[in-house]
Amino acid sequence: MVKSIVFSAVTACYLASNSVSAFTTTSSASSTVVRSTSSSTSLHATPNSRRELFLRTGSTLTTALLTTFATSSPAFAATTPPTAEEIERIKTGYQNIKFLLENWEKETTVCRENGGECKRDADAVRRYLGLRSTTDPLFQIEKVFAKVKYMDDIDEDKLEAFFEATEDWNTAMNMSNSMAFISQFGEYNPGGGKDEVLKYLNESQKQVILAEKALKTILDCVTSKAS
Repeated sequence: MVKSIVFSAVTACYLASNSVSAFTTTSSASSTVVRSTSSSTSLHATPNSRRELFLRTGSTLTTALLTTFATSSPAFAATTPPTAEEIERIKTGYQNIKFLLENWEKETTVCRENGGECKRDADAVRRYLGLRSTTDPLFQIEKVFAKVKYMDDIDEDKLEAFFEATEDWNTAMNMSNSMAFISQFGEYNPGGGKDEVLKYLNESQKQVILAEKALKTILDCVTSKAS
């Protein structure tokens, strides 16, 4: 992860030093947003202007690293155990995902009013995974996972399984999100159509099954008391 962060920051600085753009970082509750603002620099820069650009670039690198670490690594900020409400979010999210899998075709089908045409739609997948709204139970649930190690009464024998499950959850969630997103636009892509929509929707379902399995393990760990 550190290599990825450094690479991203250095890339931003490289672009800045070549007068492509200047980057401004702003943080939100869920991610770091990078906006590009146009800038122009003479190709024959003077020593002073080069020095100013170097200082500006160094400042950009430092800010990018600090901001990214602060917003992308909830484990660094978490120092208290999850609240009862946060544990309840995991329970609710797990039950919702089970419901999605048990009613997959119905939940991923949208019909027009008055008996109109019905189409498969993967948007529900992203909603159940907590990727559509800040009010979704699983929205940024990784921040809750990061607090689990501070629980006093957790069964330590299950911690290894817990950490493995959180990795499996992240992988499955990201893959399912990607497949669902591609499915939503499958009908409009060159060579696409209903078959492409269904193809990626099915791939998304496979990942949701893995996500449900991982979340079940996580829930078991956070609700088990040390003996």
